[in-house]
Amino acid sequence: MSTRNPFPISKEVIRHLFEELGINSLALATIRQIVQLVNRLEEMYDVRFIRTEMGVPGLPTPDIGVGSEKEALDKGVTSLYPPIEGIKTLKQELSRFAKLFMNIEVSPDNCIPTVGSMQSSFVTFMVANRCKPNQDTTLFIDPGFPVHKRQLAIQGMKHQSFDIYGFRGEKLREKLQSYLEQGNIGTILYSNPNNPAWICLTEKELQIIGEMAEKYDVIVMEDLAYFGMDFRKNYGFPGVPPYQPTVAHYTDNYVLLFSGSKIFSYAGQRIGSLLISDKLFYRKYNGLTRFFNTDKFGIAILQDALYATTAGTAHSAQWGLAALLKAMNDGRFDFVSYIREYGDRANIMKQLFLENGFSLVYSLDEDQPLADGFYFTVSYPGLTGEALLFELLRFGISAITLDTTGSSRKEGLRICVSFTGMERMKELDQRLKLFAQHHI
Repeated sequence: MSTRNPFPISKEVIRHLFEELGINSLALATIRQIVQLVNRLEEMYDVRFIRTEMGVPGLPTPDIGVGSEKEALDKGVTSLYPPIEGIKTLKQELSRFAKLFMNIEVSPDNCIPTVGSMQSSFVTFMVANRCKPNQDTTLFIDPGFPVHKRQLAIQGMKHQSFDIYGFRGEKLREKLQSYLEQGNIGTILYSNPNNPAWICLTEKELQIIGEMAEKYDVIVMEDLAYFGMDFRKNYGFPGVPPYQPTVAHYTDNYVLLFSGSKIFSYAGQRIGSLLISDKLFYRKYNGLTRFFNTDKFGIAILQDALYATTAGTAHSAQWGLAALLKAMNDGRFDFVSYIREYGDRANIMKQLFLENGFSLVYSLDEDQPLADGFYFTVSYPGLTGEALLFELLRFGISAITLDTTGSSRKEGLRICVSFTGMERMKELDQRLKLFAQHHI
């Protein structure tokens, strides 16, 4: 079945594919299920969708990293186990990076390479939620990345969550306290910039989180997968302000989750890192000895959690990430200019959606319009997120609903800009206009 202009695609065809692929509800479908669905529709109709469902890089990896990794491979690192704590060069560059781009001091010893930010969160949950028997629950400041909740479920751990939509600024303090005063919260996790809403926590909000973490002795897990991608300010100059905002300025109870996937388009190598505060790394917790061979937080992560999962991360990828960080730290690689195209794409795509009757779901950081970046969120009058996604699929546009992200905004979709290059903006506009004509 092939046609040059298949839109709108038959509702019956899409529903038949739901049954074939085991999709019971678009609202609760995983990203991978949406990918399968769209792949099948592309094959059936011989048409390219505007793919906004996957949060994957859409830029080529810089040659600096690839070249360094090739060199490491040529030197034979594939035959050697990497040190579980990471190669010395990468640890040093991660420490420099923390100082030059966040203005915080983290010893190289406490910078640990991981198999992507996903492993960083998994092993941190494994240890942090066992420090104190009574503080065994994670609090998510949502919306957020659904797989983090799956990680807790797999480990038999508990979580609570709330949508920050109505609790920006000073309101965040009272909301956090309402959870933390219960005494069961051991960790707080959020992403900044945020996946999926692209909100960026303000300095006031980060200070509130830091103060609450100190008051209730809670460990903050700050996901920096989209480091420096709030393009309203340029965080790309090493050693000079402005610095990437971080809770680490307000508490020592922090673990930073850093990833090479988006900032360097190094997603295929599964390389990230943990940056653990010097104070927290060596802190002793009596509860840890129930599960680990040590009572020290950082040692439990390094010698037990990491060792028992992957025993370190790929040798050659560490050399690639180290080279990219060194170039960035030395001022030879302007990472912000490299990834700024995402913001340029978002600016245009937002306008196209708005011009065709859509609204932004998450639109403000306190009183400031959201940055243009990797994601944004949209809704359409009279349609739930699930219904809106179904209808957009009929016009060759994919996305995911906000239902699985912990958002309270059931009318919304997350739009990722990474796969929609400038050459496809006219095509997106045409499909949105066609959608709008059918939904007047």
